Amino acid sequence: MAAIDEEKAEDVGKEEENEISEEQELLEAELQLEIPQHSSSSVNRRYYFSVGINTAAAVGLVFVNKRIFEDPALRHAQVTFAAMHFAITAGTLYIASLPAVNMFQRRQLSVLQILPLAIAMILSVVLTNASLAFSSIQFYQVARVLVTPCVALLEFLVLKKRIPTVAALTLIPVCIGVAVVSYFDTSAKPTSTTRGTSPLGVMFAFISLFATATYTVLIKKYHQTTGCESAQLLLNQAPVSVLVMMYIIPFSDDVTVWHTVPLSTWAIILLSGVLACLLHISQFLIIDGAGPVASTVVGHFKTCLIISIGWIYSQKPLKDGSMVGILLAVGGIVAYSWVNMKTPK
Repeated sequence: MAAIDEEKAEDVGKEEENEISEEQELLEAELQLEIPQHSSSSVNRRYYFSVGINTAAAVGLVFVNKRIFEDPALRHAQVTFAAMHFAITAGTLYIASLPAVNMFQRRQLSVLQILPLAIAMILSVVLTNASLAFSSIQFYQVARVLVTPCVALLEFLVLKKRIPTVAALTLIPVCIGVAVVSYFDTSAKPTSTTRGTSPLGVMFAFISLFATATYTVLIKKYHQTTGCESAQLLLNQAPVSVLVMMYIIPFSDDVTVWHTVPLSTWAIILLSGVLACLLHISQFLIIDGAGPVASTVVGHFKTCLIISIGWIYSQKPLKDGSMVGILLAVGGIVAYSWVNMKTPK
């Protein structure tokens, strides 16, 4: 009898478990009906659309800015040009943060708190544009690859942060590659019809690397200390940067050149600002949709694309020695990213 009672108790327990599991399945089914499910195809379409916009904006921005800086007068109005970009970016981000758009939530920081980051952004952007103005496009883009070693060096010196030995070794061909490109791009022969890089362009390029590395390290610090997203930080620092540059422009720029700028050039300047906004917004969408790893891969693709188009634009022969330097630099930075992805955090 005791055995029969135990069997009945087990049967009753199993029935109760089955009923509970059935109730859970019904509840989950109801929740799935209530919550709208986004199909993977729609997410993929949005991601690929963002990548396409981001790539087109990045490539277009480099070549549009290069076209603007071919005007010798505008080469000496770098701060004003950057201020226009920041003003357009600030306006666009403000619209994107409105409740009707709701791409991100605004978060207010004090002017004194955001001022160091705003000054670092000014130095990074102005010096980078100056590098583009006096350099060939392929040298400009290859030199930007050196930002990664500079960030690693700065983090080691300031934050005592170390990178894996293998990752550090991959940065050696990056540095050698940029040195090779610098040599061949600045030593153009008198009979050559190619557009080369001036020593002034090389100087601006290397100074801008440390400015950009400092800005990058500060961005990481501000993410940690304020808890702000990239869009929130940019919305705070862009207006402050414009305000600071208004005090710098009278001493740094020849403001009289803007009176002689034709309407067609103004249209190109406006296009440059729009491309910069598209670049920022699409970058946020890529990181939100697929993470920083995908953003890194897209960045490498943009680098290769800009260098390739720049090579065609400069009309250099493929036997030019700087091709070796480009392969070393780009290959090294791709290897560095791959090692970092594989290294456990």
